[in-house]
Amino acid sequence: MAYALENALFQWEEGERRIGEADPSERPQLERATRLVFEELRRRLGGEFGVDELAELYGGGTDWAGDIARAESSGTDTSWIVDAAFWRYAREAYDFAGGRLHRVPGG
Repeated sequence: MAYALENALFQWEEGERRIGEADPSERPQLERATRLVFEELRRRLGGEFGVDELAELYGGGTDWAGDIARAESSGTDTSWIVDAAFWRYAREAYDFAGGRLHRVPGG
């Protein structure tokens, strides 16, 4: 069963918000960890992708992403690092526009 897209978008955006509200002294480490997860998402999904594909990857499990985040940010709740990375990557999807899904004709 595909992971609920609306729920995923909410979680991802919440992760981004939490990164933004983090203590300024922790932010460089959080940003580095988020960037590394983002780069792994790019490697896994590659070129053109839809938000639903990203949600499916997320729903299939993110242990791999949590491992990357933990390696870079000890003592931090890595779930929001992972969520922030997914949010940032979602913004590159062909069907994502300004925080809302944009359905392309025939898509």
